[in-house]
Amino acid sequence: MLVSDFSYNLPEARIAKFPPKERGTTRLLVLDRKTGNIKDSYYKNLVDFLNPGDVLILNDTRVMQSRLFCTLPDGRKRELVVLEKHGDEPERVMYRGKLHEGDKLCVKEQTFSQSEGVQSATVRGLASAAHGDELIGRAPNNEKNIIVKHILGNGIAEVESTTSLSELAEKYGTVPLPPYLHRDATEDDKKRYQTIWAKNMGSAAAPTASLNMTEELLDRLRTKGVIIKYLTLHVGLGTFLPMRTDNVEDHKMHSEWFHIPEETIKAIESVTRAGDGPGRGPQNVLQSKNFGEGEGPAGPARRIIALGTTVARTLEYYAKTGKTSGEDDIFIYPGFDFKIVDALITNFHAPKSTVLMLASAFAGWDNLKNAYDHAIAEKYNFLSYGDSMLIC
Repeated sequence: MLVSDFSYNLPEARIAKFPPKERGTTRLLVLDRKTGNIKDSYYKNLVDFLNPGDVLILNDTRVMQSRLFCTLPDGRKRELVVLEKHGDEPERVMYRGKLHEGDKLCVKEQTFSQSEGVQSATVRGLASAAHGDELIGRAPNNEKNIIVKHILGNGIAEVESTTSLSELAEKYGTVPLPPYLHRDATEDDKKRYQTIWAKNMGSAAAPTASLNMTEELLDRLRTKGVIIKYLTLHVGLGTFLPMRTDNVEDHKMHSEWFHIPEETIKAIESVTRAGDGPGRGPQNVLQSKNFGEGEGPAGPARRIIALGTTVARTLEYYAKTGKTSGEDDIFIYPGFDFKIVDALITNFHAPKSTVLMLASAFAGWDNLKNAYDHAIAEKYNFLSYGDSMLIC
């Protein structure tokens, strides 16, 4: 299975460069993965496609303001993107350019012109990257200095800092927008590149399918009888890195920290014990009367619905290992046997990406490719700030 098998032509005009003016006004494509049938709708109508008793699981991670900038003593600029931290491991950042052991860097409070792409790095305290654009502003004192301790190769470095990396990011960082947006973060991004329920700090990127969810829609879902539960998976910027292998099976997935609360586990078990869940209930919702009211012998089949690929990965890792917290490095691609997830709400993903392969594993590549072709023809917006799809 080749990475190039999971490609399609994504016009630049179809990439959403900014969030919609009003959260929740995006479109929703509904794809029946059994029949390939497609329905065009709106995200605000998600309630029409879910059944009473369905369990909708959300990721409550909070995105760090993890893009940092600094300078070397000679004035050269450096760009940092702090990555998620795993236990006692050194903290990580993505960076571009060169670092040398012994480099001393000073963090700046500033804005910048975003460059095209970053590399992955690991740090103890802080790390950095070369950047040629003009930087504005200065940190008030030198307590923000960091020293590069080790260069580990492949854009990875370890450093020490007089102030913790998380403190620096929170005080001086900016929103780590995906590099394909090719623009600076704005004040609006600080709010909009974050879910409305974001709670547990630690992500280097947002669980983007959740960015379109509103309190009003959550209230409507609860009123209908949909059960809302949460888990935490701290999203790593490794999700934006291109796959560097030709064969899909050779790719090694980056690790991400996760935790599934006991009450979420109980909600999952309540569905599986009832005989619903993957493969156990009618999923052909596009042929049902109300697109979501598929009737089983005892009424609508209850389903476990993942809001985003981050939730899907976490649930399936739990199904595979039985672990409710720790490091999740599961790589889901076509041929994967889903044990928990019945339906997936997700955005439209970049060609050749690991998240596209997860969606392909769930929907089937032919179905997904047809849906993407339809979405492009109908001028849906793609990627992080774009429209969404429900695969069921």
